[in-house]
Amino acid sequence: MNSKFFDLKKEKQDRMINAALKVFALQGYRHASTDDIVREAAISKGLLFHYFESKLGVYQFIYDYSVRYMNLELRSTVDTEQRELFLLMKQIELAKMHALRGYPYMQQFLNRTMSEDVSEALLAVEEKRSVLEETYEALGARIDYSSLPAGVDGEKLRKMLDFTIKGLMTERFQNASFQPEMLYEEICGYLDMVRQLVYRQDGQGEIFTVV
Repeated sequence: MNSKFFDLKKEKQDRMINAALKVFALQGYRHASTDDIVREAAISKGLLFHYFESKLGVYQFIYDYSVRYMNLELRSTVDTEQRELFLLMKQIELAKMHALRGYPYMQQFLNRTMSEDVSEALLAVEEKRSVLEETYEALGARIDYSSLPAGVDGEKLRKMLDFTIKGLMTERFQNASFQPEMLYEEICGYLDMVRQLVYRQDGQGEIFTVV
């Protein structure tokens, strides 16, 4: 990647980044084309190749950018002392919402890379793949599952919630009027509802709000 890309005006940088995020998120590496990216970004193909040289170069750059950006949001938003499952998940989703305000397709892109099957794309991001994974693993390791009612499998509960959140995001992106704040509120609603059901047997089913 040509480092002079960062000499461009921020608006133009973000336009190019968001165009690439959208195309790769929706089409995957194999079917994404630089024609679609330049059309979405309203730039010339020559300009794109001047900074990134190839489709692979664009993919590698936006993966690295997304990992760095999301990692920064997670580290700055999530309370290092938080151990309660539902509150921690809310804080994680709040960090994602912050990222999606500027880069609406960033999380969808990161989700899509997890199922990528093109070898050159996999190799291009191999070194960075563990960075975000390690952050999420560290966050997950903080959770105090012992506070859950007896008989509730904390790991399975968290996995179920993760699937629900990914499903909600995919569904909302089909709506042209997608807004990160509305998605976040909806996710919090589901987390509140599940928490109420989980703790109902102990009389601790109050609905709570995010920090």
